[in-house]
Amino acid sequence: MYRSLLVHLDDGEHGAAHAEVARQLARRFGAHLVGLAPVGRMPVSMSFAATAALADAMDAVRARAQRRADDFVADCHAAGLTSVEALADDEDAVVSLVEHAHCSDLLIIGQGELPDASIAVEQVVLMSARPTLVLPWAGRVQTLGERVLVAWNGSPEAARAVADAMPLLCQAREVTVMRCEPPGTDLDDLGGLMRERMEALRRWLMWHGVDAQVRLEASTVDAGNELLSRAADLGADLLVMGAWGRPRWTERVLGGATRTLLRSMTLPVLMSH
Repeated sequence: MYRSLLVHLDDGEHGAAHAEVARQLARRFGAHLVGLAPVGRMPVSMSFAATAALADAMDAVRARAQRRADDFVADCHAAGLTSVEALADDEDAVVSLVEHAHCSDLLIIGQGELPDASIAVEQVVLMSARPTLVLPWAGRVQTLGERVLVAWNGSPEAARAVADAMPLLCQAREVTVMRCEPPGTDLDDLGGLMRERMEALRRWLMWHGVDAQVRLEASTVDAGNELLSRAADLGADLLVMGAWGRPRWTERVLGGATRTLLRSMTLPVLMSH
């Protein structure tokens, strides 16, 4: 069960909608909700005049972040939520979100909310010790977790993602677990062992009260786009998957499916690393 949720408070055009998703999840699970508005650090190697001007600009940014935090709490109280808090943090966005997520069960961010989003969201997902629910920038999240597609490849990251998503899986109406083998794979050559492992996963989910269908398929395209296509076919409103990659800036290497989903997602994606 999720007892504490952390949501990134963004002043972009989709920020309010993403905050509303967080409120709905908090209400569903009876969870404490924390809103976080990172401000960012001021550069240190500057002339005195430039530093003074930038300090004034940072004060204005900090004031806007604090207003977002205050407005978020007011909106939550208006929506009937009482266990809520929000803060403006002077740290950079990625560091702030990762550090505050340590004390939450689930981090909620938008696909395009962070500066240089295609890189920053990847960093948050790969550096966070908690699962990250990434909401797509396009479209509006009408439902979340009614029909769930789970991407499975037998990796520790995938197993962790399934465990992290269990509160949502237990409430879902339909859960499909899919393992996509590379294009051209002869599924008959994989033998019975692969199917036995998929069946073991199905039974484990059953013990948690999740009646899941398991599917082993050969992809016709790369894994990321195959998952997006299958999610559309199933009418899924949530994709659960493990995120593979190295989190350091100097070693930013993501698996192909992870990169594709983070940049081209058409539905919310819960990722664990």
